[in-house]
Amino acid sequence: MPPTHEVVNQPPPLVGHDIAADAALLEGLARQGAGWAAEDLHRLGKLGGQAEAQRWADEANRYPPRLVTHDRYGHRVDEVEFHPAWHSLMDVAVGAGLAAAPWADGRAGAHVARAAGLFAWSQVEAGHSCPISMTYAVVPALRNAPELAAVYEPLLTARAYDPGLRAPAAKRGLLAGMGMTEKQGGSDVRANSTTATPAADGTYRLRGHKWFTSAPMCDLFLVLAQAPAGLSCFLVPRVLPDGERNPFRIERLKDKLGNRSNASSEPEFDDTVAWLVGAEGQGVRTIIEMVAMTRLDCVTGSASGMRAALVQAVHHARHRSAFGGPLIGKPLMRNVLADLAVESEAATALALRLAGAVDRGVRGDAGERAFGRLAIAVGKFWVCKRQPAVVGEALECLGGNGYVEESGMPRLYRDAPLNSIWEGSGNVQALDVLRALRRDPASLDAFRAEVGAAAGGDARLDAATARLTALLGDPGDPEAGARRVVEQMALVLQGSLLVRHAPAVVADAFCASRLGGDWGHSFGTLPRGVDTGALIDRALPS
Repeated sequence: MPPTHEVVNQPPPLVGHDIAADAALLEGLARQGAGWAAEDLHRLGKLGGQAEAQRWADEANRYPPRLVTHDRYGHRVDEVEFHPAWHSLMDVAVGAGLAAAPWADGRAGAHVARAAGLFAWSQVEAGHSCPISMTYAVVPALRNAPELAAVYEPLLTARAYDPGLRAPAAKRGLLAGMGMTEKQGGSDVRANSTTATPAADGTYRLRGHKWFTSAPMCDLFLVLAQAPAGLSCFLVPRVLPDGERNPFRIERLKDKLGNRSNASSEPEFDDTVAWLVGAEGQGVRTIIEMVAMTRLDCVTGSASGMRAALVQAVHHARHRSAFGGPLIGKPLMRNVLADLAVESEAATALALRLAGAVDRGVRGDAGERAFGRLAIAVGKFWVCKRQPAVVGEALECLGGNGYVEESGMPRLYRDAPLNSIWEGSGNVQALDVLRALRRDPASLDAFRAEVGAAAGGDARLDAATARLTALLGDPGDPEAGARRVVEQMALVLQGSLLVRHAPAVVADAFCASRLGGDWGHSFGTLPRGVDTGALIDRALPS
């Protein structure tokens, strides 16, 4: 009797590879001054390619965090329990320096090395990168209170993952989060109603309800609240220095579309002890540096998600046959894969360039700081919006095999919209770009210098830059046209990076399609003459 369940024409598991064996990633790492980190990056990439790490990712999402509000005796505990796989992912990330370690690393390129590591490791599982990112981002904001930074920064920058609620000074390492949004305001944080009342001991007492506070089991939070002089920034520890629990009542965990491994909560403050960070009334100005750093990670995370989806699609097409031959040999599939590869490489190049700007900016380069102030918002708008389209197309390359949970593609798809929402939606980013253009001429000058470095390298890029100049000079309603302006800024910036630094086949495909208009409205519409084979080969992990 013939077998009925013989398995043929199915790709082997994508396992045992080096996630960091990515030409665009490695070239960007070296270009932005962190080539010294390549060995560590490969070590992390090889770990991420192992079956064990993939199992952690699956289990952390299959068994999401659970809120425990009270113990068996009725005492309020407000703890969140995670599957052991979550802790394994976190332990690797913190140990690899993906949290706040670069702020204690004097080497040029430390922030670039960290971004490259986050790009690689987030391809394993994206949800746990939320507390990792916030811990990274809290340090520059906390430095507005030097006495607090002196106590907490050494523990935030440590490479020790030490979960559990205990007095901060008794731990080997700390994680940080932030509480900005409230139900009546969302991104309009000036509508916050949480109050901060000065106490006799120099601290404040908070009262209010936050709407979307992720990673509530972090040790510290930066929180916005209304003090007597206006909206201000405060440090709120979960456990006070004397070991007593600070009131931090978790009303519920959010039931989210994606990012399911990560707990997002609604905490309530009721006589909660807080320390002022920065001046009263300057809360937005104080916390804005934290927001900028988390926006950088949104770009990096979206580029990472694109890369993870692309690799899955290429792997499937290499090993799956249809209509008489391997999928990867079919001209139409090759066009789709090559188009996705171009989008992924452009996102990777931009993410690493932004990390380079941050790295050089914190080391005193005023021009790079100015460039980053504008370009991070531009990149956040565009790259995060491209991720859902890329992941959706990559999933389609797998067909029904990509629609089942075991493939991992549904998780990538559910996670894809998050970065475009977190730290300000597309409209918020576009408005921030308009604000920077109006208030910060140095940022626009730095942006123009960066784009202009590729002048004469490709006629299509030159023409697109001219169109951008015209848009920037348009006297019409700037807000109504903001998305058009920011999109064009992102495209010419990516084009400039690729023309200067990427292989000619990548730059030519990008400029012909994204800038020259020889492109359709879906992926897989690259023009004739593009070397799709070279693009796909470059995208393959070794």
